[in-house]
Amino acid sequence: MIDHVRDLASVREATDRLIEAVSSWDNAELAKPSRLPGWTRGHVLAHLSRNADALVNVLRGMPMYKDAETREADIERDAPRPLDAQLTDLRATADRFQALGEEPADWSRTVELRNGVTDSAARVPFRRWVEVALHHVDLGAGYELEDLPEEFVSREIDFLADRWSGRPDVPPVTLRLGHDEDAASWRTGGTEGEPVVLAGTAAELLGWLSGRGDKGAHLAVLAGPAVPDLPAL
Repeated sequence: MIDHVRDLASVREATDRLIEAVSSWDNAELAKPSRLPGWTRGHVLAHLSRNADALVNVLRGMPMYKDAETREADIERDAPRPLDAQLTDLRATADRFQALGEEPADWSRTVELRNGVTDSAARVPFRRWVEVALHHVDLGAGYELEDLPEEFVSREIDFLADRWSGRPDVPPVTLRLGHDEDAASWRTGGTEGEPVVLAGTAAELLGWLSGRGDKGAHLAVLAGPAVPDLPAL
């Protein structure tokens, strides 16, 4: 069962961890490339601030973003800001999200995100946790997939395995935590193509599912031709 109160606490911890790491930078560090193609670290921080505001919109029953063009323009506008402005924005938007999350509400209601995607309001805090945690890794500042909390990694593997399920452009894949046949496993992908069985650590499995880390280069192929390439998220 989703526990939005517990997830809100995890969001706060992840946000504090990211802000503490970034606070030691200077403006030159902020301008360096991130691990996301075409984005500096400033782009990542700007996105995190704007995403917090967007999820506030979602919880208030408003459109997440005005439109895709505005979303991208806002990130480009905010990316070059100096470090103190980025940190002030990160803290303020995080506080707004947390404050709204603590208000009495019907957390079982359905909310709408981008591109017509719907979800339970109770899952929105976890979605924010995903944004903060994975984009901390994307900053390329010494925080890696292996450093993510175990609970987060397991839940995000569940979420992404489900997200890739039924995709005709992804072959049927079984993901196994380690090489033991009795180990935890997940099924994802569609029904077309030769089935593939991949084994690895939790961080390696998450890296492949999320397009991060070595993107599956260190996964063991136990059956099937090769590690499949996943489309962009």
